[in-house]
Amino acid sequence: MTAQSCGPGRVWLAPAKINLFLEVLGRRDDGFHEIETLMAPIAIYDTLWFSPQPEGNIELACRWAAPGRAQGNAPRPNSSDESRLDQEGGSALQASLGDLPPDEKNLAFRAVRLLQQLSGVKAGAAMRLVKRIPSAAGLGGASSDAATALMAANQGWGLHWPRPRLMELAAELGSDVGFFLGRGAAMCRGRGERIESVSELPPLHVVVARPPTGLSTASVYAECRPADQPCGAEPLLAALQAGNLAAAAAAMVNRLQAPAERLSRDASLLSRELTSLDVEGRQMSGSGSSYFALCRSARHARCVAARLRARLGAAAFVAATQAQT
Repeated sequence: MTAQSCGPGRVWLAPAKINLFLEVLGRRDDGFHEIETLMAPIAIYDTLWFSPQPEGNIELACRWAAPGRAQGNAPRPNSSDESRLDQEGGSALQASLGDLPPDEKNLAFRAVRLLQQLSGVKAGAAMRLVKRIPSAAGLGGASSDAATALMAANQGWGLHWPRPRLMELAAELGSDVGFFLGRGAAMCRGRGERIESVSELPPLHVVVARPPTGLSTASVYAECRPADQPCGAEPLLAALQAGNLAAAAAAMVNRLQAPAERLSRDASLLSRELTSLDVEGRQMSGSGSSYFALCRSARHARCVAARLRARLGAAAFVAATQAQT
């Protein structure tokens, strides 16, 4: 995560993620599914402005970025001021990016409220969240926002809680939230809360596209049947660490992709469109409905994104996987 001073508060960047590997191993007694997944953060960001307040109220204003910024990566925070974030707001691209929950149901709001309650801090917070990560897309936008809000409040309120303690709160908020408290790629197991960092992965250039409709995670998992003989992530890790994109593409797995395509005609159409493009590999991220394509270079990724937008009008983003800083 990146934070920078911005007037009385700080601006934080919350990255999206992709699932390079996702195997469903079985259903757990608690109703969740046992999974093994390799996730990597990518350079598509939501922007969170956080300012501590003397009173205990928590306020959140959330909106989509303006059209020119929603289709690309977020700018690095600078010292302009918080009003710039307000000026970015708008309803552009909502058909392609999804819906926003009411502010008090937003996972970032819930994260800050939970930390406030458990820490007993008397201070409150004013937050502005500018969204660029599509919702209902398998890109972890809400989870990333929640993790970023936890770190922002922890720092802004001067709590100095260590990461393991924040991880406990993250597990209460959602399966992917803990991943975004770390740095870089990680293997996640259990329901996603058991996290093991992965090193020595080279940068990957990807195009991410979301079809016009999203998918419910619960619905996709309900449609999924675990494999009789689950795949392992070791061949993919070895190929990535060797820089062999062709072998990596052949080893990518997402057990949720087939049920998602049965549930969503739009997802199925996007999958077929990606298959017709000259890319190294393609796969759905998480429970969908977004897909990503592995590209050979940043220039190749820009060309692929332009073709997708021209053919489908899809929300297509160019990004690179990268360590969180």
